[in-house]
Order: sequence, then C-alpha cells, then structure tokens
Amino acid sequence: MLTIIDKYILKKFFKTFFVSITLILLIFIVFDIKEKIPTYATNNIPIKEIAFHYYLMFIPYYANLFSPLFTFIAVIFFTAKMAHQTEFVAILCSGTSFGRITRPYLIGSGIIALSSLTLNHFFLPKFTKIKIGFEDKWINNHYVNDENNIHKKLGANKILYMQRYDNRINTATKVTIEKLVNNKQTEFLEAESMVWDSIGKQWTLYTVTERKLILQDRLDTLKNQKPVYKQTVQSYPTKKIKLEFNPSDMWRYESKIEVMPYFELKAYIAREKLRGSNLIEFFEVEQYKRTSFPMATIILTVMGVSIASRKVRGGVGLQIALGLLLSCIYIMLMYIFTTIATTGFVSPLIAVWTPNIIFTFVALYFYSKAQR
Repeated sequence: MLTIIDKYILKKFFKTFFVSITLILLIFIVFDIKEKIPTYATNNIPIKEIAFHYYLMFIPYYANLFSPLFTFIAVIFFTAKMAHQTEFVAILCSGTSFGRITRPYLIGSGIIALSSLTLNHFFLPKFTKIKIGFEDKWINNHYVNDENNIHKKLGANKILYMQRYDNRINTATKVTIEKLVNNKQTEFLEAESMVWDSIGKQWTLYTVTERKLILQDRLDTLKNQKPVYKQTVQSYPTKKIKLEFNPSDMWRYESKIEVMPYFELKAYIAREKLRGSNLIEFFEVEQYKRTSFPMATIILTVMGVSIASRKVRGGVGLQIALGLLLSCIYIMLMYIFTTIATTGFVSPLIAVWTPNIIFTFVALYFYSKAQR
C-alpha cells in the first residue's frame, strides 16, 4: 500500500525523469535532423519514412540507452532539492527510517528497469531492425559486404567457402562445400555461383561439380588392409540445396545481433558455437548487456538517493556534479569491460556484470553514510 510520502516521491521521480529524458531526446533529434537534412533533401526521402521508420524507432532506442543515466541524474536532482528544502529532515523526524524512504525510489527504478529489460529483449530489436533498414536504404547507400575468401562452418562437419558474396543480390561466387567425417573428406561440391531463393528458402547453385568418396565393403590386402574408397563425380547445370546458412548470416555483425529478440539471439549463439565462430564473445556481450544495463538503474538510484538526501551548504550543485562524475565513471567502466570481453580475455558474463558489482558496493557505501 502506497502512502502519501510514497506517492509524493514517485510523482517527483517520474516527472523529473520524463522531463529530463524528453529534453535530451529533443536535443538529439534536432541535431540529427540538422546533420541529415542535406541527405534527406538530396535523396528525396519521403517524410513518412523519415518520421515512422527512423525517428519513431530512434526515440525508444536512445530513451532506453540513456535511461539508467537519466534515472540517476533525475534522482540526484529532485532528491537534492528536497534535502535543500529540509523535507528529508521533516520526514526522518516523523519517525520514518531512511530505508523506508528509499522504498518509492526502488519502486520507481524497478518499473523503469523492468520496462528497459522488456524493451531490450523483445521489442527494441524489432524497432532497431526498422531503423537500420532505413539507414542502409537511404543514408548508407545500401550496405555492401566487402569480404573476400569467406569461410563458414556449417554444423559439426560441413565447411562453406565463398570467394565473394554480394549482399545486395544475395549471390556468392566460386563456392565450395566440403563435408568431413572423422577429419576425412567424404564429399566435395564446387559451383561457379550460388543464389538465394527467397521463396523456397534454399540456395540455387550453378555449374556444379560434385565429388563423393564412398567407402567400399572390401579391404585392400596389398596396401596394409587400408579401406578402399570409390570416387564418384557428377555435374549439374543447376542444383538446389538447403544449408544451415542464409543471407542474414552475411549482415554486419553489429546490426545482425541488435535486431534479434531474446530467444532468436540465444538460438543464433548456439548455432554459431557449433560453427566454430570466432565472434562468440561479441554476441554474448550483447546478450548479457541487455540484462545488466537495466539493472544498473536500481543500483544507481540507491546511490543517488544516498548521496543527495543530505543537505549541504552551497545548494545542489556539488551533489549533481558528484552524480555526473560517478555516472561517467560507470559508463567508462562499462565500455572498458565490454571491450575486454570481446577480446576473449575475460568471460563475457563476468565482464559485463563487473561494473554493476563494483557500483553495488559503492552504492552500499553511500547508503551506509546516508542521513539517518
């Protein structure tokens, strides 16, 4: 049951948070429009697409990205103002404990954290997909894959090689597919080109040569009884095959994982592990960050109310400055440990959660020193 004090604090909490996050988003949008006006005008981009496919997706992306930081700033700002007006002294003198005062803060930050968590795992990837699609279509002049000599491991025993891949028309050239059993080649297929069939969800290969090594039932007694293999060679003008590989696997790694909801991303990481991808750490960092970053909202809120609840001389400026310094340190630690995780030096799970663990102890320290 919420008391009058709970409702009073929650009202200030959400009002300050939404005003601050709205202002920063409006500033971002204004600067973004100013930067992209020449592109919009040159390419004659429909206003409807700009509004609904870009800026409507832009708002939840950046609102969610900055929500922990602006929750912290909002808490520091309105709590320091309450302390400066001696409201906390009055509440504490009424017999309310500091722990009880923090309850509405925890409720408010918990609502924001839960919303951010849900957005991160289920809705934001869909918004981001639309936003990236708009950027690639109109701003980036269509993303073009520039990789050469591409190797992909398909499952446990297949290797795909492509000399070139054109993501604009989903076509690969100079393709080979090798199948291995017990580290021995049993099948080898080569084709001049490979084109994605979007209707059949399969690949069409052109000018195909297929070789198979078939183990015979008899032994060669003249050669130390080694198994005898028979080679068959067949050629086809075209051949349709299904592979554990589709055009989305050739998207940019950054945009590829950003557009995957929770279960899709989890399944994708499992497939990439089977393929022996060297970017597993990069994918896992994104997976764990989607949970750890919203949790920072609660940690920073506890720290914010502990810092700002004490009345200090000189107004709220010092407390706001301290809050900004701590938030900058948190963001810096997040980027440092994220970079370390992508190198494989530390487990992505540990690296992503380390800033939260460090700041949990910092928050507990400030909580122990808070006004009682």
